[in-house]
Amino acid sequence: MVFHDLILDTLRTLWSHKLRTFLTLFGIAWGIISITLMVAAGEGLRVGMKRQQETFAKDLMIFFNGRTSMQAGGLRAGREVSWQDSDAPEVAAEATACRYVLPELSRGSSSVRSLYNNASPEVTGSLPPFAEIRSIRVSEGRFYDWGDNAQARRVAFLGSNIKKQLFATRGAVGETIWISNLPYTVIGVMESKDQNSCYDGWDVDKVFIPFGAMRRDFPNKPPLLPTSLDHLLVAPKSLAEHENCKRQVQRALGRIHHFDPRDKEAAPLWDTVEEAKGFQKIMDSMKLFLGAVGIVTLLLGGIGVMNVMLVAVRERTREIGVRKAVGASARSILTQFFIEAVMIVLLSGGLGMGIAYGFCALVDLLPMPAFFAGLLPTWKSAVLSFTLLGTIAILSALYPARRAALVDPIEALRYEPGG
Repeated sequence: MVFHDLILDTLRTLWSHKLRTFLTLFGIAWGIISITLMVAAGEGLRVGMKRQQETFAKDLMIFFNGRTSMQAGGLRAGREVSWQDSDAPEVAAEATACRYVLPELSRGSSSVRSLYNNASPEVTGSLPPFAEIRSIRVSEGRFYDWGDNAQARRVAFLGSNIKKQLFATRGAVGETIWISNLPYTVIGVMESKDQNSCYDGWDVDKVFIPFGAMRRDFPNKPPLLPTSLDHLLVAPKSLAEHENCKRQVQRALGRIHHFDPRDKEAAPLWDTVEEAKGFQKIMDSMKLFLGAVGIVTLLLGGIGVMNVMLVAVRERTREIGVRKAVGASARSILTQFFIEAVMIVLLSGGLGMGIAYGFCALVDLLPMPAFFAGLLPTWKSAVLSFTLLGTIAILSALYPARRAALVDPIEALRYEPGG
């Protein structure tokens, strides 16, 4: 039998047993759809949560003012520690593994007004790299630059929500706002973002001004020193330098303010790098769980496919006997069953992946919550499920077919299905 005739004969056989063929197709396709959708949901959650984390900041350490809990250099524990303007450049010079060491000043519930409305937002002052390390993107205009900071220009960059409150649908860039009755020119507006964490308010509700202008126009009130800072923002040069950067900053601050660098209470730290590592561990555990559930699902689907294929071969024992009686070799019989199994696997696998990917594409057209990036199928899960179920289907067909092909033709002709 030539290969062309073998293919046609296989198609006719599959068509003549439509219900059995459909059940086998359904078993393989359903297994592939299940594992693909399961992994796609897990991947969508992972990507969405990672994006949410990065809307606050990426690879950032925030050092807060604290109180010593250890004695150091003859000084008692329990002293208050407060960062100063001079700390940022001094620490930056000493902490060579750090890319940025930025001062930050904040003034909560400030009186801000435009020609159209009033508000009481948080006003924050820092240096130009603040926008980069805090994931602040520009929608209109620009963020303040080094020239604005050096000359302490009264320019303001608005969060998206505060812009709507002060100007509604009107353009804000070039307009004047008054912060505590001091005129500031709006130079830019922030792109809206869904922030999942903060330490002093949501960025969309803030007004950002240069550090120089903040220090001049809004000095600290007693009992704080005139040059006291709220936070120090530190970004490492790379993830590989993260631990070195952290140690260098802690050592420098300890030397400047006379506390033990190991004293975590003196310089409380919010480390988004460690937070990201913890999140990655959670997602890896979830991936292992989903993988285990997926493998169980595939095996259950494989058992169903195996049963259908075993029954199919047993039902065709008489057919095998006829083929052997007219001269068909055991090899040709095995080849036909192999081709049948391969055709079923390819057809059902392609159908299953097509349905799964199509469903994912349709779901991704719907509005998604901020923490979920949609159904993101991965080719690895599709290939794994396709390979596993396909192997089960082929082996399920070949093993009983080989046993039947080795049976004496007379015995095969006498076989009664169900007997």
